[in-house]
Amino acid sequence: MFGAFRSPRTVVFGHGQIGSLAGHVATLGKKPLLVTDQRLAGDPVFGGVKAAMIAAGLEVGVFSEVEAELPAHCLEAGIAAARDFGADVIVGIGGGSCIDAAKIIALITAHGGQISDYYGELKVPGPILPVIAVPTTAGTGSEVTPVAVIADPGKAVKVGLSSPHLLPQIAICDPDLTASCPPGLTAYSGADALVHAIEAFTTATRAEDPRITLEHVFVGKNALTDAFAREAIVNIGRSLARAVADGSDAAARADVMLGATQAGLAFGTAGTSISHAVQYPVGALTHTAHGLGVALMLPYALAFNRGHALADIAEIGRMMGFAEAEDTDAKAADACIAGVAALLETIGIPSTLAEIGVKAEDLPWIAEQSLGANRLIKNNPRPVDRAGMDLLVAAAFAGDRSMLEINPKLEGVRT
Repeated sequence: MFGAFRSPRTVVFGHGQIGSLAGHVATLGKKPLLVTDQRLAGDPVFGGVKAAMIAAGLEVGVFSEVEAELPAHCLEAGIAAARDFGADVIVGIGGGSCIDAAKIIALITAHGGQISDYYGELKVPGPILPVIAVPTTAGTGSEVTPVAVIADPGKAVKVGLSSPHLLPQIAICDPDLTASCPPGLTAYSGADALVHAIEAFTTATRAEDPRITLEHVFVGKNALTDAFAREAIVNIGRSLARAVADGSDAAARADVMLGATQAGLAFGTAGTSISHAVQYPVGALTHTAHGLGVALMLPYALAFNRGHALADIAEIGRMMGFAEAEDTDAKAADACIAGVAALLETIGIPSTLAEIGVKAEDLPWIAEQSLGANRLIKNNPRPVDRAGMDLLVAAAFAGDRSMLEINPKLEGVRT
């Protein structure tokens, strides 16, 4: 029995809770910098948020130049804006890129240096400026995670920064803010959250070393993160297709946003694994959305890991209604993989790498780059070597999960 869990100091969830933002900001500072993108900066909701803060006696600054994938130049401009304004609290409002930008701006404003000084795990030396995260999409979970991901022009794939110090102080999750998300964005972001939950639930367990939480950001599957992963899987599984089909379905929107936050609380401590490792080079090559890429890989990752996480995959199948309680684990796991693939197809996720522009000659480079994401590969329940990675990406390219069938009596199978 081992459990570990990190989270913001305060998490607020519910319809209309955006109305609490000004009051929460006032508990942390007097000069908030609102970090967002140009589209959201022109939205009436954003105008109302800013007006409420001014009415509360706060001096408000705005940085609205966040770009998708977080290229370095927009982050540098945001850091300069925070310093020039004298911000004492950073509020990230928007999708994952806006919240990640807020974390990095708060980090560099507090500690100086270059962003690259903090690449990797546990490089942040101490607390950063207080961050409040307000997601307007239901997917990344960045509002409750110790991670930020950026696009470094000197790197072939995106780069991650991870440290408990990057956790926002406060997360305000109002599903009403997702009401304007179009079906495609709802599908890709919601699928991303489903992958977070499933990978957190199936990630490898670690030895119960007393220093594990001091020496690692991501500590593997455990008793505390499993609780959030289970709830996330149920909430997203029952409502994602409904939210995509009918964006006005407030109950479905709420389920998916709650699931996305729960999934963030799970993977922010447990970690994610092989679907994410493959998406980074695939996304860099094809310029496709992160959520699309990880979701495309999920059925293949489940098939790849089936022999090493059979009981967990079977439980997911039962939780999502793809398998019956009395089914054997083998039958339930197979039903889970098929059911997840069908759900993703229903919401418009492509089923092969070839469909999104990957060429056969790209596969060796994708495999090589995926193996380089050690913080993700080490979390996978099935050990991954080059031969295994080559097989995984080949199966995803061909659309043939049967290529990934392995001997269920393999040594090390976790049942």
